[in-house]
Amino acid sequence: MEVALELKIPYFTFWGSSLDNIEKRPKAEVEFLFKIFEKEFKKLLTSDKVSENGVRVNVLGRWQELFPKSLVDLMKEIIAKTKDYSNYHLTFLMAYSGLDEMKTAVQRIADNKIQDSDFKIDGDSIKANLWTRDLPPVDLVIRTGGEPHWSNGLMMWDVADAQLYFTETLYPDFSPEEFKKALMAYGKTSRRFGA
Repeated sequence: MEVALELKIPYFTFWGSSLDNIEKRPKAEVEFLFKIFEKEFKKLLTSDKVSENGVRVNVLGRWQELFPKSLVDLMKEIIAKTKDYSNYHLTFLMAYSGLDEMKTAVQRIADNKIQDSDFKIDGDSIKANLWTRDLPPVDLVIRTGGEPHWSNGLMMWDVADAQLYFTETLYPDFSPEEFKKALMAYGKTSRRFGA
């Protein structure tokens, strides 16, 4: 986050946990993840850099249904505390699945069409029904851990024209220098958006 602020990157999205991470991993592992999340969100809640820089924090996914109440309350607190900030946007995907997001959007669109036969289904209506509706299209996706695959449909609609960066470095070791290296690689690409 500090490097993103230093480089004036207005939108930064971090995938903290997939839906499968929470529903399919052993209970002890999931409880350990919850402790890490709680520790990190407490740090974020008291971070001077968040308020000084006007960082709006949001969390998307099924976290409200699947996380412990104390963690949900903490996450809601930071969302409420930062809701009026607009200089920077830090979004966490927690208990998130792009497949789940897309199914939810399709269901909302179908419901809209049933209620209003004139409801127009187009790119705008699809985006408006995604959890990520308030985020711009993704420019760069950094995939850590050396696995060059798309995990669980990450932001499927939003990454259509994104540049992809794969690194062997596991997330805990993904340092500010590694982040800058990924950004430098992105800066050298020529984005043609399919043309």
